[in-house]
Formats: sequence, structure tokens, C-alpha cells
Amino acid sequence: MPDSKNGGTVVMLCDGKTSVEVKDLKPGQSMTHAQAAAVTRELMAQWQREHPNEKWEMAQTGQSSQPLPAPSAASGADAAAKATGAKPLSKGTQQGDTYASFTDRDYKVWKDQTDNFVAEGNQLFHDGAALGGTIGVSCDMCHPDASNTHPETYPKYQVQLQRVALLRDMIDWCIENPVKGKALAPNDTRLRALEAYILAQRKGVPLDYGKH
Repeated sequence: MPDSKNGGTVVMLCDGKTSVEVKDLKPGQSMTHAQAAAVTRELMAQWQREHPNEKWEMAQTGQSSQPLPAPSAASGADAAAKATGAKPLSKGTQQGDTYASFTDRDYKVWKDQTDNFVAEGNQLFHDGAALGGTIGVSCDMCHPDASNTHPETYPKYQVQLQRVALLRDMIDWCIENPVKGKALAPNDTRLRALEAYILAQRKGVPLDYGKH
């Protein structure tokens, strides 16, 4: 992280190189959402100026950048399946030994619990304070809909960390640097939910570990 030149706070993009200094932001202070958004826009503009022949890849889900509503606990298996295009497993359908007696109720519990977990990650992705951030920056400001995160390419060598990293390692790095919070413990529910949300946004993309 570059040192402050004017007594402010240096905010860094997830590439580990692009940064700006917020002159009036002192240690322990937080920006408003509008101020943080303006800073991240400047970071993105700076990155684009320095990489005129490249682009910051956006989400491939076709969804908006608005937070997803949490799924209703009362939704049935058929409704859940319709929303995702999946076909509910009927009672007694076998899907390997583990699911030899997988019932409609089992499917509903599985689907609702998974969707709730992804929804939790979505909310955290849009709320820097919930991640322990201290300057008002949230993950979605640089990565709308978890764009340009490429979870399917992990594990891979990351220059920022100077080692081969897992997706959760990079999430923690971003929390510590752009968001300016503290790294989350490996079993912290927030870290696991963030992983789930990011992976859900790339559903259907083939695994390609190690790719840059």
C-alpha cells in the first residue's frame, strides 16, 4: 500500500497497484456512500487510463446491480426450481447413493437454505460496514454483481499476495485493502457467504483454475 503524501487515506483498487489518496479522510473516519462511490469511480477511471486497450470485465449474469431479495421461506420446491430452471427431484429419485431417498421436502430445504446463504452474501457484498470496513467502500463499488472476480479461475498465483491464492484469500485481501477492514477467519459465516454469492454469479461458467 503506497504511503500517504498529504496526510489523508490511500484507497487501493483490487489490482494492488491503482490507488488514490483521499486528502481529507483521516484514520478512523468513514466516507459517505456518495463519497466512497466517487472515489471508486476515480479509481476505475484511473485504471482505464492506464490500460487503454483493456476492459474491466463486467458480470455475465444479465442481472442488475441491485441487491437480490432474500428468498421466501414459504416458497415451494416447484417455485424454487422454476426460478432457476432446475427440475425438482421427485420423491425417491436417485442421484448417487447419498440422495437415494431424496424427497421433495429435502429438495425444498436444500434449495431454500442455499438461496438464503447466497442472499446473505449478496447483502454483505453491498455493505462495507457489515464486513468491518472503515471508509465506506463496499465490494460492489468496484465489482457490480461480483463482476471481474472470476471465481472459476482459483486457485491461482496472485501478484498482490505473492503466492497461490484461493478465492477466500483474495476476498480477505480486498477487505483489508480497498475496504480497509480486518481479514475474516476461515470459518466466519460472512466469508463463506461472500464466496457463495460470488460463485453463484458465475453459475454455468466452466472451471479454469490458474487462468489469468
